[in-house]
Amino acid sequence: MPKISPTEFYAVPLRVHTFLADVPLHDVWAVDLPALRGGVTLAEFLRRNSQGEIVRLPTAARALFRFRLFLGRIFRLEAEPTGALAAAFANRLTPEDRARSLVAVGTPEGLFRVVYRFENEQLLEIQNRTVHAGALSALAERADGYRFYFAVYVRQRTWITPFYMGLIDPFRKWIVYPALLKTIRATWDRNI
Repeated sequence: MPKISPTEFYAVPLRVHTFLADVPLHDVWAVDLPALRGGVTLAEFLRRNSQGEIVRLPTAARALFRFRLFLGRIFRLEAEPTGALAAAFANRLTPEDRARSLVAVGTPEGLFRVVYRFENEQLLEIQNRTVHAGALSALAERADGYRFYFAVYVRQRTWITPFYMGLIDPFRKWIVYPALLKTIRATWDRNI
């Protein structure tokens, strides 16, 4: 489940490239999925898995999330900062983006909020005292199957953001993201 180059990612025609052009791309990952049939969209994949199968991570990854949330409560890191609404990525949506979105802007999705969900692209947002981040999921059909992309954009919230990201990067890169992508692959194999 490789981390891929930004160059490859930017070559995929996605709205996010212009939408978050001023927000640094932190990293991007991909998992190749077999073509069990043609015409599968990200929206269909998410709809078929609305029971939360995708987010059922292995025990180690879930434990890290719980630990992070525990520390967040202790240090009050989870609260949305003042001005979060004004800084929300959703404020960038054009009328066309809003009309194209299959889910209402601001719909909760776990710890995140939906910015938009198009047929093959979804952008979620989280704002707290450590980061203002976007999580992008996209599905691209290719000649030999599909490729699922997962990208993270991080805007510095305060001086703590780079230290926080540096602290959690090893866990994200070695445990959480590989587990997430492995779960996506297994869910795809079971349900598509």
